[in-house]
Amino acid sequence: MIGNFTYCNPTKIYFGKNALEGLKEELKKYGKNVLLVYGGGSIKKNGIYEKVVAALKESGKQIFEDGGVMPNPSYAKLCEGISRARAAKADLILAVGGGSVCDYAKAVSVSVHCDEDAWEKYYIRFEEPDCEIVPVGCVLTMVGTGSEMNGGSVITNHEQKLKIGHVFGENVFPKFSILDPEFTFTVPKYQMVSGIYDIMSHILEQYFSGTDDNTSDYISEGLLRSLIHSADIAVEDPHNYEARSNLMWTATWALNTLIAKGKTTDWMVHMLGQAVAAHTDATHGMTLAAVTMPYYTFILPYGTAKFARYAVNVWNVDPAGKSEKEVALEGLSRMEAWMRKIGLVMNISELGATREMLDGMVKSTLIMDGGYKVLTEEDIRSILSASF
Repeated sequence: MIGNFTYCNPTKIYFGKNALEGLKEELKKYGKNVLLVYGGGSIKKNGIYEKVVAALKESGKQIFEDGGVMPNPSYAKLCEGISRARAAKADLILAVGGGSVCDYAKAVSVSVHCDEDAWEKYYIRFEEPDCEIVPVGCVLTMVGTGSEMNGGSVITNHEQKLKIGHVFGENVFPKFSILDPEFTFTVPKYQMVSGIYDIMSHILEQYFSGTDDNTSDYISEGLLRSLIHSADIAVEDPHNYEARSNLMWTATWALNTLIAKGKTTDWMVHMLGQAVAAHTDATHGMTLAAVTMPYYTFILPYGTAKFARYAVNVWNVDPAGKSEKEVALEGLSRMEAWMRKIGLVMNISELGATREMLDGMVKSTLIMDGGYKVLTEEDIRSILSASF
């Protein structure tokens, strides 16, 4: 490993069946007013809402609700949440849902006591909070983003056609997260598969960068093998507890900052996918899947050795008698076949993108510099064109 780093992850995890029992213990640490944040209402149908509210009431909390958080949380919704949190004088924001709800809760947490416009401060200027931060806790109901154990928060500004993520520091990480795999059982298959690919993409964004020998990449390869194995089982049997628990834990470790330590990272698949989502409002994991193969095919010549290693160590490609490029290409071919098998969307037109949106998507794509090639606007146009 050639990189120097400091590592701290302050989030406390309660994992497994009946993990929700840890909520009452955590609630003792915070004041009376709790802003309960959730999505479209599925938690009221599957009984999770009732369990959480019971724990809050038993702990003597005053409950204020902020429901209706959408899959790609909008800036308009963020403004609404800030107002609700201020009115509640929230001592704790409790996010109950998937990654979007957790992301949104963190965006609210850094904005409640901020006098500036949250979008401009955090998502345009990428500044860090210099105000009081309302603590966040999470009860996870869908896996994929890893938002339950990191400082990431992605918000979409529909007026500006921008979907931008800000990775805040450890002071914004959830103070605790409740991870009960059984809470994910009722997630529709499309959303489950989308989450599975979000996990894979998180790992690959950190893996496909750098050429040095480092521990982080070996950890990534193990996580990827576990993910593929458990995903195959979960797609056939969504109620397989072992598979769903492994997916949940892999999602957390894919983006809790550990495997990024000591190396550079890429993130262009996310930038491309978020540009597509900014114009279509499509499901996050599916936007990533739809741009992955065109992007990796494009950058493979600049990182062939790492793609060949990936093919051998993750997809079990036999390198005997093959060139490095042939091994790398076979690995991508096996990956693509697996993506199709589990039901991922493989082109952006299926997500509602049109050729007329191309110029706007190109302009909405933020360019990162940690991968094997720094893209130009023409490169982005070429990749997105190949994604239709």
